[in-house]
Amino acid sequence: MHAKRIAALMGVVLALAARPISVSGQQITRIAVVDLSKVIAAFSKDSEAVKDFEKEKSQVQSDIDAMSAEIMRLMTQKADADKTGDKAASLKLRDDIDAKTKALTDFVSAKQVELDNQAKKLATTDAFSKDLYKQIQNVAETEGYSLVINLKSSDSVMNSVLWYSPTIDITADVIEALTGTPR
Repeated sequence: MHAKRIAALMGVVLALAARPISVSGQQITRIAVVDLSKVIAAFSKDSEAVKDFEKEKSQVQSDIDAMSAEIMRLMTQKADADKTGDKAASLKLRDDIDAKTKALTDFVSAKQVELDNQAKKLATTDAFSKDLYKQIQNVAETEGYSLVINLKSSDSVMNSVLWYSPTIDITADVIEALTGTPR
């Protein structure tokens, strides 16, 4: 799964519209990051549905990683068969690789649809999720951010955020908004 697509599963968090800032006729887009896993951890009793969704995403990613590792193992075996000139083994391994690659592609497509549907349902039915998105939107709009990105993704080795300035991290502000208590 693409990291950007996985991040989008949390719904409208990534596409919050805020008032643009104008400097000499130009609009400057301000971006913020939020560590959703930290926010969810701060509200563990209120976020079971979100935790279940995150767990499901992690399981899907583990399955994808295992299937990918199997394909890589077969590719290594095929390369070895090619080196030794074992054409029969090489052809069989190529067929196995093709079949497993198709199975992986089909699995990813099916799971992506399932996760997208779960994310939509979660965003529209879970009270905690609704409040979370509302508070992220409020904090972003109040502080003039046009886009909020999930800082960490527990289901991927690579995060989509490679570097950020701590000054754009609104995690504490969102937790504060959810609790109603100032830092």
